[in-house]
Amino acid sequence: MDSVSSPAEPAEPAGPGDHRTEPAGPPSRPGLWKRCLWGGLALWVLTAVITYATRNTTLLPTLILLGSFLVPVVFALWAYEKYGRAVGLQALLSCFVVGGILGVLGASVMEYYLLHPSLWMFLGVGLIEEAVKLCALMFVVRRWRGLRGLRTGMVLGAAVGFGFAAFESSGYAFNAAVTMDGLNLRALLETEILRGLLAPFGHGLWTAIAGGVLLRFREPDGRFRFPGPVIGAYLGVSLLHALWDSMHGIALWLVARLTTSGLDRVLFDQGYLPAPTGAQQHLFTLFSVGGLVLVSLIAVAWLDALARGERRRYGPGGRGPGRGGSERA
Repeated sequence: MDSVSSPAEPAEPAGPGDHRTEPAGPPSRPGLWKRCLWGGLALWVLTAVITYATRNTTLLPTLILLGSFLVPVVFALWAYEKYGRAVGLQALLSCFVVGGILGVLGASVMEYYLLHPSLWMFLGVGLIEEAVKLCALMFVVRRWRGLRGLRTGMVLGAAVGFGFAAFESSGYAFNAAVTMDGLNLRALLETEILRGLLAPFGHGLWTAIAGGVLLRFREPDGRFRFPGPVIGAYLGVSLLHALWDSMHGIALWLVARLTTSGLDRVLFDQGYLPAPTGAQQHLFTLFSVGGLVLVSLIAVAWLDALARGERRRYGPGGRGPGRGGSERA
């Protein structure tokens, strides 16, 4: 049910100015993404041990890049193995690299000029970052008019999201490592481990949902449409993004409301936190981690529902709208 035609189908004659994905090369050995995952993880651990033992700061770029790009690159390899013959390696890599960089740059500029500390700041972050990632996706695939359909949009949207996450994580890792007191390797390693584990449930997942719905409604001539489902998907993933980013503050608020009263609550509202008790620390961990798990489960269920709906619509062997297909809202 891939949303683009399979390689065995005859190609349609290209119209004037119609740019199509070039045929993908011969498939690589199955399991390349697994070998990259374990090999890259081993290299990252080796680099971390040597850097920690020697305090050689020239290894920092290697450590940061390995830790920040390992999971996103593994996804790109997995997606190419599974969908590369239909989507094309050039489109996939362009979404990952160009889309990721454009997304990071666009978000940085817009957040600098538009956002200020407030109760709604994280909602603004979600709206801005999800918008720039979708714009980056549209910019990259504008030349490939045949790239349409839900499944194609999920793959390419996820590529943009993972590229965004990789470049963003490298910045966070650098900031964690370089402090006023010198090099902080422990903070660097903790940041890379945490963001690596969370990477599959953040930017890649959100942009896969929004990108899938966006390309599902793309016209055969390459024009993008923005009907209700596209706007709804964008607003929905922006809300999930905002909840994810604000979960630390939400957990603090819940702990304060459940365990404090009177003066302690007044101090909390003013930004002053008394020394937390053991019970408060446990509650904070429960609420913060549980909240992230809940947001992730909602996103995964949403993505799965979209995929199931596509299978029901076109059947197990059916083909969604793609080259030569058509779909109207």
